[in-house]
Amino acid sequence: MGSTVRILLRSPKFLIGAIITLLMTAFVLIYPLINRADPFEMKALAFQPPSSELWLGSDNFGRDLFLELVYGIRTSVEIGLIAGLIATAIGLVIGLASGYVGRWVDNVLTALTNMFIVIPSFVILILISVSIDSRSAFIVALIIGLTSWPWTARAVRAQTVSLRNRDHVNLAKISGHSTFRIIVFEILPYIASYVFMAFILQVASGILAEASISMLGLGPYDTISLGTMMNWALIFAAPVSGAWWAFIPPALVIAVITFALFLINTGMDEIFNPKIRS
Repeated sequence: MGSTVRILLRSPKFLIGAIITLLMTAFVLIYPLINRADPFEMKALAFQPPSSELWLGSDNFGRDLFLELVYGIRTSVEIGLIAGLIATAIGLVIGLASGYVGRWVDNVLTALTNMFIVIPSFVILILISVSIDSRSAFIVALIIGLTSWPWTARAVRAQTVSLRNRDHVNLAKISGHSTFRIIVFEILPYIASYVFMAFILQVASGILAEASISMLGLGPYDTISLGTMMNWALIFAAPVSGAWWAFIPPALVIAVITFALFLINTGMDEIFNPKIRS
């Protein structure tokens, strides 16, 4: 554990990604406690440029874009976390069952996984979103999570297949332990690091997926997210009006968040992958 922490602290990629993520998370949690204004309140004219009162100007409805951005970051990160948890959990269960049990279970689950991989998840995401009339942030996160698990399942399956015939696993079988106990105590600890890295990537992809469908008008109805901010800017022709402050900040924040998460993942990969570390 100590060596792992030391390697982490020596990894510039991990440190930069972690610092960016922690600072942004702390800011979006603390700022609404300081400024309790309603982000939906109209305070100015449409597309008013940035000023000392409105740091990022106003949107098409005359609302404070900086305040919208803070709430949008929080919503998008929440959606990414929920979607990441769901996708990682599904991929973990399917990958472990497929890789360890084998036989017809492996054939069925592998076929299911391949089917989801062949059909683009973004297409499935759009079709499901269109068929649902009322979409809250949780519903959007649930849809994203249910459509983005296949790659995690394949990675977990590959790791499980390489572990199922190891000596400690065979010893557990001989000792009469149940399949569930063997998977949980003899296999899962060895792939925990890969699962955590998969979760980080799932969170990043969840944030990007939310932004993509929200830009198409299929995002959450009842809240502000980074994707809905960009959707409003496009619908009300902010680029044509020259109101760059309505769409560049949310796009830039999406890029910074996902880049920070990818840096964290790369830094962790340097720890758990001996070839990269060497």
